[in-house]
Amino acid sequence: METTHTIVVGAGQAGLAMSACLSERGHEHVLLERGRIAERWHSERWDSLRLLTPNWMTRLPGYSYVGPDPDGFMTARQTARFFADYAAAVTAPVRERTEVIRLSQVDDGFVVETTTGALRANNVVIATGWCDQPAIPAAGRALSPDIRQIVPGEYRNPARVPSGGVLVVGTSATGVQIAHELAEHGRDVVLAIGSHRRVPRRYRGLDIFWWLDQLGTFDRTVDDVDDPWAARTEAALQLVGRPDHTDLDLPHLQDQGIRLTGRLLGIDGTRACFDRNVVATIAAADAQMERLLSRIDDHAERSGLAAEVLEPVPFRTVRPFRAVESLDLAAAGVRSVVWATGYRRRYPWLELPILDRRGEIRQRRGVTPVAGAYVLGQRFQHYRNSNFIDGVGRDATHLADHIVARASGRATPPLPDPIGERP
Repeated sequence: METTHTIVVGAGQAGLAMSACLSERGHEHVLLERGRIAERWHSERWDSLRLLTPNWMTRLPGYSYVGPDPDGFMTARQTARFFADYAAAVTAPVRERTEVIRLSQVDDGFVVETTTGALRANNVVIATGWCDQPAIPAAGRALSPDIRQIVPGEYRNPARVPSGGVLVVGTSATGVQIAHELAEHGRDVVLAIGSHRRVPRRYRGLDIFWWLDQLGTFDRTVDDVDDPWAARTEAALQLVGRPDHTDLDLPHLQDQGIRLTGRLLGIDGTRACFDRNVVATIAAADAQMERLLSRIDDHAERSGLAAEVLEPVPFRTVRPFRAVESLDLAAAGVRSVVWATGYRRRYPWLELPILDRRGEIRQRRGVTPVAGAYVLGQRFQHYRNSNFIDGVGRDATHLADHIVARASGRATPPLPDPIGERP
């Protein structure tokens, strides 16, 4: 059986960053990728998708964007090419089209069985990403089979969605972008609004991520927050990366004629029920954004930036509307439902005792309870931006140091996960 010091499962941003850090330390390793490098960027992204972060934030260990548009946003195809170029630049030992079937512990090491054979290693790093399996609510099981269900990884463009109206469930970045694109192509769209975090694309003339970086948001660690579980599961930003840097939020979608409803509560055949307190949900997101913008204004004053940036502009709110509590989807002409409701992680191939009751990997800064088993690329793994392209490198550096220390007998056991076994 082939042996190596460390096996990294996954060759996306996390796996490639891990490889670069291990190579820098002269540590032998292999990356296993089920498809092509950064496969999800090839096969699980819609045609018009762009990164939410500006190009200047597209940075991995020893490598960064150097093109002509630092303030722009890469397309999915450009992002896939960026990762492939990075893999070549750091000579990452990637084995493409090698799917992991089983990962188990043997003696003081691990055996990884794949579609191309088995390997043995002293360490394994699970770098399969945070956006793994779409989280379809239980309500989906009660939806009439006459209405097609679509998850974001299957969506490509409006032409490939069955004719008729569409119910989009979820109002973070994915939900608002897909809803907007469908409405732009003449579709009647109903948008079910759940908890979300609204932010402007640009504020006072600068990208919102520039301001968040200035505020130290991305340097916060999981130990700095009162409720780590809530921090790791909070709604993603309601944002879009467009060449013109314009906003995409609920007021803009309402202007498009999209019908806004509350959070989806349940479905019985073609009858959908919604939370009538949608106005309170929208108001809570607006209030949270207003607090953030006030923090930015305070920072601009304290740092002397106020005279260098634009004056603040009041943000728009959603016009009053009548909340819908119940809707017959068939009668309303809805023929499809898009579930923009987030993701869960699944590890059917993982035979290590490191999963908690939710099915998430127990870890502290990527170090799991099983010696030699690591995870990388989780949301808020340690830093607020641990699952960002721009943030995964810090965690990869920490794990590479730990792996090298373990090889020399100097590694320390992990501290308890701050989240614990909370259900």
